[in-house]
Amino acid sequence: MKEYLDLKHMELVPDSEINNSNSLYLPHHGVVRDTSCTTKLRVVFDASSKTSSGLSLNDLLMVGPRVQPELFPILIQFRIFNVAICADVEKMFRQIKIHEKDVDWQRILWRNSPTEPIKEYRLTTVTYGTSSAPFISTRILRQLAIDEQENFPATSRATLCHFYVDDLLSGSATRKGAVQLVSELQEMMKRGGFSLRKWVSNNPDAL
Repeated sequence: MKEYLDLKHMELVPDSEINNSNSLYLPHHGVVRDTSCTTKLRVVFDASSKTSSGLSLNDLLMVGPRVQPELFPILIQFRIFNVAICADVEKMFRQIKIHEKDVDWQRILWRNSPTEPIKEYRLTTVTYGTSSAPFISTRILRQLAIDEQENFPATSRATLCHFYVDDLLSGSATRKGAVQLVSELQEMMKRGGFSLRKWVSNNPDAL
């Protein structure tokens, strides 16, 4: 939770706005993942929890259509490359701010220790577990690729065709091409406020 505050992915609800009736509180808990090499303890927010109305936040959100390729054709294309490249987008959902009018639908209760009073916070970015999160994040990634098509034609094409949510499965016919793809992917993602991590390749010289 401290990380959420430090990265400004969560903010304290001002006293003047606490009684805003257009708000919703999300239950949350921690999940320990011993096998994870990046995030051992992950916070999970339950947007499917029913409120007193009998509805949850997820009941009211629009899911949106699929805008990325299915996994099977991505895997088939991936097997063609001589030099394979894998990576994922770091904290993909949390790099995307939600509209300030919507943040109160993602309120939570939290205190740093049992001796402190409970405070009200609100999440300011797209939240994993909300039904609209996959569409919003993949649509934004797609738009970034479209916007940067003239600057990075090959990288834009790889982003449109070789991403499955936040996971990249791409590559090149040559080591030189793979090196260029990695470099351009990092630059293009930076322009959209994203960062790629967990780089893996069958040719370490490509990274």
